[in-house]
Amino acid sequence: MSGFRQSQSTLHTWSGLLVGWVLYVVFVAGTIAYWREALNRWAQPELPRIEDPARVVRGAQAFLTRTAPDAASWFITVPTREAASGSVYWVPGPHAAPSPRDTTAQIDGGGREVVARATRGGDFFYRFHFDLYYVPYYVSRWIVGICAMFMLVAILSGIVTHKRIFRDFFTFRGKRGQRSWLDGHNAAAVLGLPFHLMITYTGLVTLMTMLMPWAMIANYATPDRFAQIVYPQAPAAPATGRAAALVDLAALLRDAERRLGGPVDAISVMAPGDAAARVTLSQSTHARLSNFTPKLGYDGVSGRLLWASPRPGAAQVTAGAMIGLHAGRFADPSIRWMYFLCGVGGSIMVASGLVLWTVKRRGKLPDPARPPLGFRLVERLNVGFVAGFPAAAVCFLWANRLLPSVMPGRADMEVNAMFLCWGAALLHAFLRRPGSAWVEQLGATATLLLALPVFDAFATTKGLPATIAAGDWPLVGVDATLLVLGLAFAVTARGVWRAVNPRGVVA
Repeated sequence: MSGFRQSQSTLHTWSGLLVGWVLYVVFVAGTIAYWREALNRWAQPELPRIEDPARVVRGAQAFLTRTAPDAASWFITVPTREAASGSVYWVPGPHAAPSPRDTTAQIDGGGREVVARATRGGDFFYRFHFDLYYVPYYVSRWIVGICAMFMLVAILSGIVTHKRIFRDFFTFRGKRGQRSWLDGHNAAAVLGLPFHLMITYTGLVTLMTMLMPWAMIANYATPDRFAQIVYPQAPAAPATGRAAALVDLAALLRDAERRLGGPVDAISVMAPGDAAARVTLSQSTHARLSNFTPKLGYDGVSGRLLWASPRPGAAQVTAGAMIGLHAGRFADPSIRWMYFLCGVGGSIMVASGLVLWTVKRRGKLPDPARPPLGFRLVERLNVGFVAGFPAAAVCFLWANRLLPSVMPGRADMEVNAMFLCWGAALLHAFLRRPGSAWVEQLGATATLLLALPVFDAFATTKGLPATIAAGDWPLVGVDATLLVLGLAFAVTARGVWRAVNPRGVVA
C-alpha cells in the first residue's frame, strides 16, 4: 500500500506542477468573476443604479423603434438590479441603408441610451478564465480543459496520498519551513475539498461537447440537430411586408415572468414592425440552478402566447445543473460569498502547492546557493504568476480609472495594460533574487489594492463614502473587498519579508 501511495504522491506532485501556473490564473480569474455584475457596475461609474428592469426594456424598445425600425431582428438584454445597464443589438434588414454607427447600444436605468466609458469590466475575468486572451478561443478551451483534467487528477491523488488529511487539517505549525507550507496547503485543500471537486468536474462538463464529442456525433446527424434539442428556438414566421405596431415588450416581460416563475434575462424580436413579428423571452439563469432555462414565444402584434420550449430530458437537466453549479449564477449573495471564499481557498491551495515544490527540494540540492536551471525557472515563475498575476489584475482596474474616458479601443487598452503589468512582473521575478521579488511584488499588490478605493473616493461619485450613504451594497462590497485583500497581501508581504530577512536586513 505504501508503494501505491508513493506513486500517487508523485502523480499528485507532477500533475499539479506541470499545469499549476495556468490553473492558478484560471482559479483567480474565475473567483473574481463571481462578482462579475458588481465589477461591471464599478467599471462604469457614470451609469445610474437600475431600480426597475422593466423601465430599461421600455427604453430599449423606444430606442430601437427610433433607431432600427426596419431591422431584421432585435436583441435586448434585460438587466438585473445589480447589473450596470441593459444592452441592445440589432441585425439590419436586407434593405437597410448603410449606417456608420454600431448596431449595439447601452440602455441605462432610466431607459435612455447612454455613452459610458468602454470597458470589459468583470466580464473580462469571466471570459479570461476559460477563453484566455490573444489565443483563438478553441485553442484556449482545449488548454483550460486539459489543465482541468490534470487538476482533477491532482485532487484525487492528493486525497489518496494524505492518509491523515482530515487530522492534518486541524494542525498548523507556523515558522517551521516546509512543514508550515505543507500544513497550509493541506488546510486550504481540505477546507474547500467538496468545492474543489465540484468546480473542477463541472468545469469539464461545460466543455464536454468539445473535449468528448463522440456521443453527440454518434446520436445526432449534425451538430445543428444537437443544438436544436439543447437550445430550442421558437418557430419563425416569414415576414409579410405589412407594417404593424409591435406589442409592448414590458407587458410581455411581466406575463413571461408570471408564467415562468422567475425573471427574464433576454428578449429577441424577429421582424419587428411587421405583421408576422415574433417575440421570444428566455428565463434568467439567475432564477434556477440549471443553465438551460425555458423560453416562451409570443405573437409580436397581439401578444398572444404561441410557443413554449419543450421540457428537457434527464440528461439535459443533469448537464444544465452541473453547468449552473459551476457558474453559480443562481446563487444569492450569501451563497455567492461562499463561492468566492472557496475560490480564494482554491487559489491559495494551488499557490501553496507550487511554492511547496521549491521548498521541499531546496534543502536537498547539492548547493542551495547555486540551484540548477529547472529549479530556478520554477522559482521565478512562481513569483511571476502567484504574486504577479494578482498585481496585474489590479492594474486592469487601475487602467479603468486612469485611461481617458473617451479613446479609441479603450476596452482593449485596459486588457493590454494588465498584460504589460504582468509581463513586467515576470521580468522583475527573473531579475531580482526570489526572496526580494516575493516581498516587492506582494507589497506592490497590497499598495495598489489599498490605494484604489481611496482614489475612487476622490475621483468619482461612486467612492466608498458615497455608496455607503446611498445604501448601494454591491459597490460597497467591491471597495470593501479591495481593502480587505489589500490588507491580506500586506500581511503576507510582511510575513515573507520577516522569513527571508530574519535580522531585518533589507535584501
